[in-house]
Amino acid sequence: MNNPFKFGTIVEGNYFTDRTEELERIKEVLNSENHLILISPRRFGKSSLVKKAITNTGRTYISLNLQMVVSVENLASLILKEIFKQHKWEKIKHLLSHFRIVPTVSTTPMGDSFDVSFQPATDTTVLLEDALQLIEKLSNSENRMIVVFDEFQELLTLEKGIDKKLRSIIQNQTNINYIFLGSQESMMTEIFERKKSPFYHFGVLMHLDRIPYNDFYKYIVERLENENAETIAHSILETTRCHPYYTQQLSALVWDMLTYKHYDKDVVEQAIKSLVRIHDLDFERIWLNFNKTDRAILIDLVKNGQPSSNRLLPTSTIYSGIKRLMQNGYVIKLEGYEVEDPFFSKWISDRQ
Repeated sequence: MNNPFKFGTIVEGNYFTDRTEELERIKEVLNSENHLILISPRRFGKSSLVKKAITNTGRTYISLNLQMVVSVENLASLILKEIFKQHKWEKIKHLLSHFRIVPTVSTTPMGDSFDVSFQPATDTTVLLEDALQLIEKLSNSENRMIVVFDEFQELLTLEKGIDKKLRSIIQNQTNINYIFLGSQESMMTEIFERKKSPFYHFGVLMHLDRIPYNDFYKYIVERLENENAETIAHSILETTRCHPYYTQQLSALVWDMLTYKHYDKDVVEQAIKSLVRIHDLDFERIWLNFNKTDRAILIDLVKNGQPSSNRLLPTSTIYSGIKRLMQNGYVIKLEGYEVEDPFFSKWISDRQ
C-alpha cells in the first residue's frame, strides 16, 4: 500500500485536497481573455492548484520559475526551452530566424532535449519581445497558450525598469492568458495594486488561504483508516494550522508510523518529535543566521502568538523585523503573524 499523503512536489490526482471553489474561479478567468494574479505564502499549494486547473482546460502552457532566473538573457532562454518542450523543432526553427538577436541552440544526440543561450544584449527589450512574441505566434483563438510566472516578484531583481518593459510587450498580446504567482504579499501587492506600477490592476486578483479545517479533517480521516483517525486528524491540524504542506508532511509520517511501526498511542506527538529531530541541524543553522532582533520576534510569536513591544525593541524595529522575516519566508500573516514552519516553531519552543 502506498502512502496516501504527498508533499514537497506538485500534488496531483488523489493527493490533491479540496480547493473546489478556487479551481472553479481559475477556470472562469482562463475562459476569458483576462490574466490571473494568485498570492499566498510559500508552500500553500499555488503551483499544484494552477497545474490542476490548467490540466483541466486541456490547453498548452509553459511555466517559468523566476527564482531560477538570473538575468533577462536567462529568462529569454528559459522561455524558448519551455517552448521546445511543447513544439517540435521543425515547427518553430524558421521562426527563430526572425529573432533580432539569434539564440544559440544545442541539442543532445537523440534530439530529446535542447539548450538555449543568448549573448549578453545591450537591448534586453528586444530579447523579451522576440521570446514572448514567439509564444503569441504559436497561439491562436482556438488554443490560447497559458504562461505561468512563478514567484513573479523576483522579476524586479533582474533589471531596473524590467516591469515596464514586460508590461509594454504583453499588453498587446491577445491569445495568451498570463498567470502571476507570488509568495511575498507586500511585493506582489506593490506590483499589482500600486497605482503608479506598470502592472496596476493588470489581472484578476486572488488570495489563496488555508484549506478549510473540515475539508482537511475529512481528507485525513479517510486516508488513515485507523480507529483513532478522528483524534489523530484533529491533533495533526491543531499542530499545522491547516497549512497544506506541513499537514501533508506530518500526515505522511503519521501514516508510516501507524502502518510500518505500529504506533498507536501519541503517534502525532512522536511524529512531531521525529520531524524536529530530523531538521535540527537545519533549524540551528537558520537560527544562527538571525540577528538578535529577529530572534526576539520569533520567540515572542512562539510564546505569545503575537509580537510585543518592549523598552529594548521599539514598535518600529519590531515591524521592520517582521517585514524582513516575511520577505524571507519565516513569518506569514493570515489571521495574525505566525512562524511559517510549525516544526521550526516547536524547535524554538523546546529551546526556551
